[in-house]
Amino acid sequence: MVYHASDNCTAGSKNLYTFYFSVMIVEFILALPLNLTVIYLFIFKLKFWKNKSNNIFLFNLVLADILLLICLPVRAYYFQRGERRSNNDVLCNSVLFMLFLNRGASIAFLTIISIDRFLSVVHPGIKNPFKIRKRSVLISVLVWVLLLPLTIPSMLSTFECCDTSSNSTENIPTEVFRELVFFTPVLIPFIILVYCAVRITNRLKQKTVGDRTKLKRAVFLVILVVLVFSFCFWPSAISRLVLLVVRVQELPRAEEIAVQVYDGLMCLSYLDCLLDPIVYCLSSTKFKNLYISTYLPFLMKAQHAEHH
Repeated sequence: MVYHASDNCTAGSKNLYTFYFSVMIVEFILALPLNLTVIYLFIFKLKFWKNKSNNIFLFNLVLADILLLICLPVRAYYFQRGERRSNNDVLCNSVLFMLFLNRGASIAFLTIISIDRFLSVVHPGIKNPFKIRKRSVLISVLVWVLLLPLTIPSMLSTFECCDTSSNSTENIPTEVFRELVFFTPVLIPFIILVYCAVRITNRLKQKTVGDRTKLKRAVFLVILVVLVFSFCFWPSAISRLVLLVVRVQELPRAEEIAVQVYDGLMCLSYLDCLLDPIVYCLSSTKFKNLYISTYLPFLMKAQHAEHH
């Protein structure tokens, strides 16, 4: 039997994984209050279920980030111990399931928000399904329902190390499906996001008269989503591809390094729970003003003072 570094559940470099632990703890400390303040506004101030349909998608994006935050302390704890996973398979698989679910939901709702803005500014004459509140609720429910079976492959097979980089030749169909589940939600939405960004930008260039403010805001929003997407999800996807390649080619030393890089870039991907609130603010001027007036009222006073 060939030894694979990605089957090893202990950290290759304890100092490096202690650093990863520190990164995740900082992400958790910064993101938890931020997301709690955001979810409070959506529920108690905006009453998202009665308001604009776009707020329904934004609220679901907050839920996805909360799921991620539940997992971070557990994952960080084992990294600090010099382990890549929990010895408890149920806990390990549950954390992995939640991480996959968060990743899929974040990507799905970021993409939906961008498509919604694209349809509004590029095809204003077409009836936008995302603008109908009841349909927005239905779409959100469908996203979560579809994500559940797609996330199950992360728990289907037992393997020595409870990490998606572990593969066993005995379960090749399951492993192939798992990799498709990992890569497809990055590649296809990214193509859609880039398409939306290009079309909205072209629309802005063509509009020489009239109000260009809405178009400029839409361009900025979609480009921001592409940047958040690229920064959070592409590095981990590329590092995973490299890991799979060196694993197949049976290069033990390279695989050991690739495993550590992959784990580190997965820590980087968790930054989406910090960057998503920027998307909320740019998606809705009302939300931005509400957040500032509720939590940072001195900024509102400073703005009023400047105007007067």
